[in-house]
Amino acid sequence: MSLPDKGFEMKRSTAALAATAALLLGGTSLAEQIPGYDRVTGMQHASRTEVMAPQGMAATSQPLATQIALDILKAGGSAVDAAIAANAALGLMEPTGCGIGGDLFAIVWDAEGGELHGLNASGRAPALMTLDYFRRKGLQKIPSFGPLPVSVPGAVDGWFELHDRFGRLPMADLRAPAISYARNGFPVSETIAFYLAANEKRIGHYPGFAETFMPRGHTPRAGEMFRNPRLANTYEAIAEGGRDAFYKGEIARVIDSYMTEQGGLLRYEDLAAHSSEWVTPVSSNYRGWDVYELPPNGQGIAALQILNILEGYDLAAMGFGSAEYIHTFVEAKKLAFEDRARFYTDMDFASVPVAQLVSKDYAAERRKLISATRAANTYPAGDAKLEDGDTIYMTVADSDGNMVSLIQSNYRGMGSGMTPGELGFVLQDRAELFALDEDHANVVAPGKRPFHTIIPAFVMKDGKPLISFGLMGGAMQPQGHAQIIINMLDFGMNLQEAGDAARINHTGSSQPTGTAMTDGGVVHLESTFSEQTRRALEKLGHTLGDSDGSFGGYQAIMRDHEEGAWHGASEVRKDGQAAGY
Repeated sequence: MSLPDKGFEMKRSTAALAATAALLLGGTSLAEQIPGYDRVTGMQHASRTEVMAPQGMAATSQPLATQIALDILKAGGSAVDAAIAANAALGLMEPTGCGIGGDLFAIVWDAEGGELHGLNASGRAPALMTLDYFRRKGLQKIPSFGPLPVSVPGAVDGWFELHDRFGRLPMADLRAPAISYARNGFPVSETIAFYLAANEKRIGHYPGFAETFMPRGHTPRAGEMFRNPRLANTYEAIAEGGRDAFYKGEIARVIDSYMTEQGGLLRYEDLAAHSSEWVTPVSSNYRGWDVYELPPNGQGIAALQILNILEGYDLAAMGFGSAEYIHTFVEAKKLAFEDRARFYTDMDFASVPVAQLVSKDYAAERRKLISATRAANTYPAGDAKLEDGDTIYMTVADSDGNMVSLIQSNYRGMGSGMTPGELGFVLQDRAELFALDEDHANVVAPGKRPFHTIIPAFVMKDGKPLISFGLMGGAMQPQGHAQIIINMLDFGMNLQEAGDAARINHTGSSQPTGTAMTDGGVVHLESTFSEQTRRALEKLGHTLGDSDGSFGGYQAIMRDHEEGAWHGASEVRKDGQAAGY
């Protein structure tokens, strides 16, 4: 993540603080190393119990967005309708993580058809974005901010693709709540106020940013009412004119004019040519659960590779919070991320060996490289034949049993800083993740989709939908997905506990942009892991970093088929809420 996720450290519950103090005094069990362990009830949750409801459930990173989703469900909308409405609200209320200047991915369980669908709504590189262009400018990497890393935003087309297939209510009805909040205002939370202030420092100087996000001369502070009438106008135009209003109408022309003025590469023709793609989710079985991710250009299959490698170990016997478990997890992550760096790319431009990468035989071979007694400084990528960002994740389930797992992002928090005209949103900087090495699978090319960090996830068991979940936060995402599954299956946690338990985040792996890991990277642990565990990891050769807050943010919904009810979870690290009806 580009900005430290301070939510967990800033808003630690009283119970979690007590657990931390107990750790410093020593004498705690492994279970008690989980944030918020309750010595009276024996529950290992950091924030609350699971939310349960009979009809429908929504879990988002903003309580107002969750309530919008529930209102849509109660009005007869589908899970997808509710997700679209909530996502539009999040683009207003949490512009530090998402918006219509970014991309979208989703996994949808269609209860009537009994089928899982995947949508890749990521945008492509502009026609002017060539390797030769960057070489002529003398650049070794694509910049993080400004006009050059802007790729086509895919979110709006993703909304309409989802709605065309699974929607029930008119799109105008789904835009109405966000438009109302944009015009009338809403109080900004502490977390989002923190992120807005940080973004002001790094992208606030770009034209259009201050006019949109600094109406009082500064970004909104915690508790201040914020309005974005510019975004309200844009949403109204999209509601009235459909997706073409964004990609072929006046909005596209404003974007073209602004990007040309700023020296960017995105043009009207790139927007007009954009389309999303329906894809088949990829799965691997971990201890009886079929875990589904989307294929590249995203990094979802890295979670499957990590789980496949770890399936060969008795993690339950190692114990949650033990140095043995953390070491083994980190080494498996390193292996998967070497393949991520070498192979993951837009499959329209290269043959990515997905089936081999997620196979059990391949995992068994890779597992042999892990030493139980020493952390590796480097690993080779596998012989398969041919970290940063902020995001929102949300999930919704309806009374018919439909479920949607949706993730959406601008990358690097608010994106590039490019804030066109009076449209009310920032364009993403996802093209930063292209490589500028002509021999790299992820090398930049016109019309190519960049490597993507945002990934939704889904779990099936015995052919039935079980869990829709995700975890935001750049390269933390596949690590987080794997830890959620491991927490539930190996360490016996419920849906809420699995998300609240202390997390591991390894940084410094080789990157899809061409940077290689040479020193083993850095292991970041949330603060409630014990000093004994930390010392043991250092003896194994791991470099430990600060508990910097970059551990993502989780939402999940689980189906209880026996009782016909929904369980929901949303954690303390964000402003999120899980709620049902």
